[in-house]
Amino acid sequence: MARSSRRLSIPAFVLYGETLGPPVEMLHIEAIQSRSQRYRGEIDAHTHHALHQVIWVASGPAEVVLEDRREAWRGPVAIVIPPGVVHAFRFSSDTDGQVLTFNPRAVIEGEVPATGEALRALFAMPHVLHFESGGAATRRIGTLVDDLMDEFASADAAGSPVPMWLARAIVWRLARHGAQPARGAGPGSRGVQPLFTRFVVLVEAHHREHWPVSRYAERLGLTPEGLNRLTRAETGKAALDLVHERLAREACRRLTYVTAPISKLAYELGFEDPAYFCRFFKRRTGHSPRDYRRATMEAPAV
Repeated sequence: MARSSRRLSIPAFVLYGETLGPPVEMLHIEAIQSRSQRYRGEIDAHTHHALHQVIWVASGPAEVVLEDRREAWRGPVAIVIPPGVVHAFRFSSDTDGQVLTFNPRAVIEGEVPATGEALRALFAMPHVLHFESGGAATRRIGTLVDDLMDEFASADAAGSPVPMWLARAIVWRLARHGAQPARGAGPGSRGVQPLFTRFVVLVEAHHREHWPVSRYAERLGLTPEGLNRLTRAETGKAALDLVHERLAREACRRLTYVTAPISKLAYELGFEDPAYFCRFFKRRTGHSPRDYRRATMEAPAV
């Protein structure tokens, strides 16, 4: 659980401990104890590529690492983890709750505006949502999660739309409970928000491939100019700037957690020239990769 515990790579799992598993067009839910007991309550630092995750801690303690923050909470809380975020947990034997993992493309399928808005607002950053024990909002979320567990385990779950309906309801309820409205989320922007969510999903999947803005725009049925208008309306930034932000965040994570040489990290991030990667990183962060890594090594462990 310590940030200074570095390794050759940050493990990326479908579900913790599993590099192979259900396809990425997925929704999965399981009890916290069903997996944490295998690892004596210790879920080490890892990521999930292109998958969103909500840890619903109904009761009991949980120690949480999200990127470089370590915090301890007691349920009821909901831990919200966007794709690519390094996270770790320590659960007690009396921690009760569920882990919901899903691909956002499945949740926003059908272009339901309210779902796209909720997904984008809820997963804008890793965070913890707090609930009042015995409160109405707590009962609603707990009931939805329990119902989803039952539906997911039922014999006809594979052909049923009910699990995805329940997952959408959970995302919407959590977003209403705690997430701040995203910029541009007024009534006039409802029609374009699902499109922006699809752009975010594409960036998550392809930022290391260095797609040009024109390719993102083509996949969304837009012109590059139209995509830039969309991203500026939603965030105030151009599309390429958002792609570069995501690439720089990934570089920061790898420099913090991975011991591989900087040149190797550059190649893994899609840069053909390590020197260009160094210039890119300094332009985005104000630090060279070497200085950034040195600073994180010298920082106190969380």
